[in-house]
Amino acid sequence: MHRPAVHRRDPRLEIITEAVERLIPRATPAHLTVTVTETLPGTANPDGTPHKHTWTGKPEGLAVKVFTALFGRPRTEEQRSPLAQAEDAKRARDLVGELDALLAGGVALETAPWYPCRPGDLVHVHHRAVGDVPLTPAFGETYIVGDAGDGLMSMQLLAHTLPDTVEHAADMVGCFAAEAADCPVYEVWFEAGAHLLTVVRDGRPVHVGGAR
Repeated sequence: MHRPAVHRRDPRLEIITEAVERLIPRATPAHLTVTVTETLPGTANPDGTPHKHTWTGKPEGLAVKVFTALFGRPRTEEQRSPLAQAEDAKRARDLVGELDALLAGGVALETAPWYPCRPGDLVHVHHRAVGDVPLTPAFGETYIVGDAGDGLMSMQLLAHTLPDTVEHAADMVGCFAAEAADCPVYEVWFEAGAHLLTVVRDGRPVHVGGAR
């Protein structure tokens, strides 16, 4: 799915976009457009139909307009996970900023339209390349959420794309697996960040992070 290259550091913009996309249940976001129509009373076109003014755009375009009206222009800095933002604030001795980053991350997760996760959900994590060579190439991991009993859920590694030739490759994958947790995606959401996650439910993506 293609979307404009907007760095969505603020999860509120992502939430607004997904809310607009879900006005038509189970629709494919890449195929959606939004049309707002003003019908002018007492006017008519040559064919007798009422004269109208319209605005048409993609869901993310409408989301940006709503976000800007509420909060100002979206930030365009590089996207960072809630934990990375909190660590930046901690290094700057900004206790309020540290708490805000963690609280915002929790709110973004718990207000996501697909939350909470369900058994059978697939969680895909993108890991960025590390180093200039790079020492570790970019790779992905796929986890599956399962029922751990007693109202808890597990998340087990299904597959990864990190080459076995990478040093210590076996120690670098599966770190987000969970045997039993209230919310098995909590750790990966905070450490990797929503922008590096894709969640698939019933064969359909319900959350797609990063550039779309």
